Amino acid sequence: MKKSALTLIALGLAGLSQTTFAADNTSTDNLKLIQRGAYLADLGDCSGCHTIATGQVYGGGRGFKTPLGTIYSTNISSSKKYGIGNYTYEDFVNAVQKGVAPIGNLYPAMPYVSYSKLTPDDMKALYAYFMQTKPVDQKNRENDLIFPADIRFGLKFWNMLEFNDQPFKNDPQKSASWNRGHYLVEGLGHCGECHTPRNFIMGSENNKALQGAVVDGVNAPDLTTKRLISEGWNKDNLTQFLKDGTSPKGTSFDEMFIVEKHSLTHAKQADIDAIVTYLLDGDNQVKVANNLTAFTKEDMAMPGYGIYMAHCAGCHGNHGEGTPNVAPPLFHNATISNPNIYNTVEVVMNGIPVETYGHLKSYYAMPGYKDRLNSKQITDLINFLHKSLATSTMPTVAENDVQTVINKINH
Repeated sequence: MKKSALTLIALGLAGLSQTTFAADNTSTDNLKLIQRGAYLADLGDCSGCHTIATGQVYGGGRGFKTPLGTIYSTNISSSKKYGIGNYTYEDFVNAVQKGVAPIGNLYPAMPYVSYSKLTPDDMKALYAYFMQTKPVDQKNRENDLIFPADIRFGLKFWNMLEFNDQPFKNDPQKSASWNRGHYLVEGLGHCGECHTPRNFIMGSENNKALQGAVVDGVNAPDLTTKRLISEGWNKDNLTQFLKDGTSPKGTSFDEMFIVEKHSLTHAKQADIDAIVTYLLDGDNQVKVANNLTAFTKEDMAMPGYGIYMAHCAGCHGNHGEGTPNVAPPLFHNATISNPNIYNTVEVVMNGIPVETYGHLKSYYAMPGYKDRLNSKQITDLINFLHKSLATSTMPTVAENDVQTVINKINH
């Protein structure tokens, strides 16, 4: 699930033979291999990170801000001058799965730690595909990093500390679908790169896998089974969200919108089902109250009610029901139902741009209210939303909590 500048990863498959495979796009078998590689590249969201809005696919140049400066994605087209067209299969594996390219060590903004779990068959398909992509003659941008982060040699020490290149293993106690979902989430989808907290040297805290982290100013939420179920996610609404970026629980935005657009919308239904099976641990019968009711007198007596009616109801409805192709529903919205208020505050302050999910579904831009609502008003609004629209009972939010988040967002 994304790809952020804090994605610090390192890959490597033990015992992989890398010397005999060569891409060939002439035979029927290799044409099928290329086609499969194209699908895997979509699942890995390669174009989402390696393409800028005004550039050609895989031309690179997208910037990722990190605490140490900005890292720019590289040209991974088949261009022999600027891309990876001269890579041997061994070069490709070393770069994608070990973080070591012909130019030297790669920064772990490239999720090679997660990609180290990919099977040899998937790596061969990816190589076959990338060797025949349209070459893009776009020069790579120099990273803008502070010393000593700008010295690639130091990444060898990071890899020694943070890179565990153990191959993926199926759990024999789980179903084939669960194991496929596990493989996609931990490997090709590299969801943990954004959704797992980082330590002080930006390595993943694997003992807190998928428990959420702030990335590029937005909270990548907790994806653990317990948290998802407590927020009311089930097979149906999570499948819908992964398939098209929308659901009764809310819509994707920011980096997750890019993941949806470039990756998950291209996924086969069987793979979406596998991811859902893994994330919900096979749960198909989560019971959540979904009956939309009017605000109670107690709700309307809260100071946040007036704020909601003045600033939110026009688009999100008088009772949080949402407006088709204008604004998503807020009733049982996953962001509101999350006790971590970071994204709620961020969205209220900075809004969300227009986002289109397929040809028939889109939502208007949501304005930001950082210049119109103060921390007290945002606190009152959040407590109203928690009380009247959240999935379950939520703790009361203090103004200090909101101000702390505002300070982080403005930092």
